[in-house]
Amino acid sequence: MLLIGGFFYAQKTPPNLKVIKKNLENKKSEFNFEKLIFKYKGLPKSLDNMEAQHLYYGRNFQKTVSTSSTEFKNLADAFKDKDVDETINLAKEVYGKDPTNLDVLLILLRGYDTKKDISNFSHHMNQLKSLTDAIKNSGDGKSDKTAYVVNSVGDEYILLNMLNIGQDYNRGSQSANGAMYDVWQKGEEKLYIKVLY
Repeated sequence: MLLIGGFFYAQKTPPNLKVIKKNLENKKSEFNFEKLIFKYKGLPKSLDNMEAQHLYYGRNFQKTVSTSSTEFKNLADAFKDKDVDETINLAKEVYGKDPTNLDVLLILLRGYDTKKDISNFSHHMNQLKSLTDAIKNSGDGKSDKTAYVVNSVGDEYILLNMLNIGQDYNRGSQSANGAMYDVWQKGEEKLYIKVLY
């Protein structure tokens, strides 16, 4: 019985963006955005993969903070200047508007790690893990049909870091199935990542 449970857990579930959008907007859906974001902010460890997938890929249908916005640039400047308190304050402001932004979560984690704030660090680490697990469960990266799916190039690099794909891989891009794919190759080994824009 344990083997069967492991089999179902290991299966990859590519995101269906049309269904995700519909579910997030439907007030009666168990995947309604307000319900999921409440759970994500309060008890991120309790999210299952489908809930995390709806939150991560649902960013495409929510108002998010652009990395070219003034508030994000101010956050990046504080981070570069190593002003930990200002970085945390600005990151919390951006997080309030865009809580599923992986870059903001990573910045918060760095700040809380520096401050040795274990409680906040653990909370945001659980959020990051939920969202990145959704990415890892979107495919296996072995072909364009089973590619990992990410929302942005920035998220692609976060995934590459998690998978320990380093500078010894070469990147190429190809279009297939009506989308753009980045193909990371080292010798005969290839990793496919579909980047949503």
